[in-house]
Amino acid sequence: MSTKHPLILIVDDNPINIDLLLNILKGDYQFGIAKNGAKALAYLESNIPDLILLDVMMPEIDGFEVCKKIKADPAFKNVEIIFITALSDAKYIARGFDIGAVDYITKPFKAAEVKARVQTHMSLKRMKQALNDQNLILEDQVKIKTLELQEMFNATVAGMAMMAESRDPYTAGHQHRVAAFASEIARHMKLPENQIEAIRISGLLHDIGKIRTPVSILNRPGKLFRAEWELIKTHPVVGYKILNQIPFPWPIAEIVYQHHERIDGSGYPRGLKGSDILLEARIIAVADVVEAMSSHRPYRPALSLKSAFNELKTHKGTLFDPDVVDSFISESSAILSKAKAETPITFNGLEADMAEDMAAINPQIDLH
Repeated sequence: MSTKHPLILIVDDNPINIDLLLNILKGDYQFGIAKNGAKALAYLESNIPDLILLDVMMPEIDGFEVCKKIKADPAFKNVEIIFITALSDAKYIARGFDIGAVDYITKPFKAAEVKARVQTHMSLKRMKQALNDQNLILEDQVKIKTLELQEMFNATVAGMAMMAESRDPYTAGHQHRVAAFASEIARHMKLPENQIEAIRISGLLHDIGKIRTPVSILNRPGKLFRAEWELIKTHPVVGYKILNQIPFPWPIAEIVYQHHERIDGSGYPRGLKGSDILLEARIIAVADVVEAMSSHRPYRPALSLKSAFNELKTHKGTLFDPDVVDSFISESSAILSKAKAETPITFNGLEADMAEDMAAINPQIDLH
């Protein structure tokens, strides 16, 4: 990407809103201004911004229609769009995501929120470009791939994972722990190293789609409304859309897309069944439920390993792949210990419960 300040196009029919955004973001970006949808489309005929802050409620052409037109043009596939709107209903937010927006900012503006959301998506854009550039290098120079390149790749992936997790303090480290669990399960299933690496990368990025989920929903201590739950359930689709643009040597985007699918077809977002679900996704599904149940959440304290194991055993063959469950439970002590040793992230509930639970569980495991 250019070393110049990123170009942001602000589209709003209210001059006061434009002035507020310019004042909040000044110093770090270049700006284009359009006071309605038609002028925004005219501006794009000779400019390609890095990001568009797009008002929803505008006369003649509303923000949704402008977004559709922009996303229909391949020339703007890498232009990020953030809606700026007073509409807070989840159905409007979901509609914006469906047509290609990456986020939304509510009115009246809060300076800290505006800066944080813009910075987050500009950082993600730079990281995606870095991954694209690096994969092109890897494709052209496979035989001369160096340790430095691999470390850069891992650092970029880890950075993307941490960016998603940073918005939700209650799940900090979740993706790292899932990656560690899933990799060890795959290793005990004697999968090839190349496939294990695909599982590790997918585990690190499996929840990256939550970057579009409002923090207020992620941190909600009580029961979610149906529309909010439906919004959270879009994160595998969002993750797929983000990662599908990156030419990984493995089907990372598809694995992330499938990590909430279930063996009996009751999962989401596509209701896949059995072997239609990639083995890598089936492994991550098991690792994900163990980590999630064993870690603190705003709506409940961390549960014990025994509870997580009982969940797997109860739903083995219906929700979870029986071979993956058997492999995990039969080798659970080694898998959890190795994963704990290899990840830099603290293991929350697992840290305290592991020794006591494993002593109680291992002699009594009944896989059937």
